[in-house]
Amino acid sequence: MAKEQTHMTSKQAPDRNLAMELVRVTEAAALAAGRWVGRGDKNGGDGAAVDAMRELLSTVSMRGVVVIGEGEKDEAPMLYNGEEVGNGEGPEVDVAVDPIDGTTLMAEGRPNSIAVIAVSERGTMFDPSAVFYMNKIAVGPAAKGAIDIDKSVEWNINSVAAAKGIDVADLTVVVLDRPRHEELIKDIRAAGAKIRLISDGDVAGAVAAAGEHSSVDMLMGIGGTPEGIISAVAMKCMGGEIQGKLWPKDEAERQKAIDAGHDLDRKLGTDDLVSGENSFFCATGVTNGDMLRGVTYRPNGATTRSLVMRSKSGTIRNVEAIHQTTKLREYARLDI
Repeated sequence: MAKEQTHMTSKQAPDRNLAMELVRVTEAAALAAGRWVGRGDKNGGDGAAVDAMRELLSTVSMRGVVVIGEGEKDEAPMLYNGEEVGNGEGPEVDVAVDPIDGTTLMAEGRPNSIAVIAVSERGTMFDPSAVFYMNKIAVGPAAKGAIDIDKSVEWNINSVAAAKGIDVADLTVVVLDRPRHEELIKDIRAAGAKIRLISDGDVAGAVAAAGEHSSVDMLMGIGGTPEGIISAVAMKCMGGEIQGKLWPKDEAERQKAIDAGHDLDRKLGTDDLVSGENSFFCATGVTNGDMLRGVTYRPNGATTRSLVMRSKSGTIRNVEAIHQTTKLREYARLDI
């Protein structure tokens, strides 16, 4: 049997289930942030999650480059765009991280804060070139092919309801609660559908929309571009679909996008956002939510719940782990 090649110059594809290593990364971020839940300090909690995530990423057998990170190098000292992560062995991959999706949720002790990482083959993740917002629609497998972001809200709602075999009145759309969505909310209600407003965390919203037994059917509205790309990895794993259009927040950002070669009228589908066929998605709950329960602590330990997915196999795993605090501090150097 041929030996697996891990030399630095090899072009190894991510054939094994890398997600089973990556889940340790999101677990560490969630455990670190869990100590900050409800303390009103979103920067403190996010910083703790970043530190823990980066520490564990250095042990993963991959040669990763952060494509979607905490910001440009001059703004974020760790997990910045372009940073190399992993232990320098194994497959070459693009990495998207969101140490805490829903920092405000975490700080206020509200539901649906998660730690997230997504990985795909090198060169397969869309680079938004610092356009921070995107208009999105996301649905699960039953409604794949039934959405079109260029068409009206009413058309999309009717189409998704028909694809899922439900009445429009029974369809629920998850939307970020923002002033910019005032017209969208009116249009959804005028179409006859229900709305679930969320204050933050639209990765969790997209994943919930794609879930087989979820109480929501689709996600709509303008949210973060990084979250859109991470959500696209989840859609590839779950068999769902996401469409998006870049949404510059002002004229300066619009010009920057045009100068970077972006067509702002282009409809970006799942494969445009992540073109690889072997992608991995991991999320660990920080606070309790629809998708995952949050971190719970006990004497000298804690329990985490994670969602672990791989697109190539279509495998979706729910992982519950019991951690001994003293062991984590000893072998992983985590201050939790």
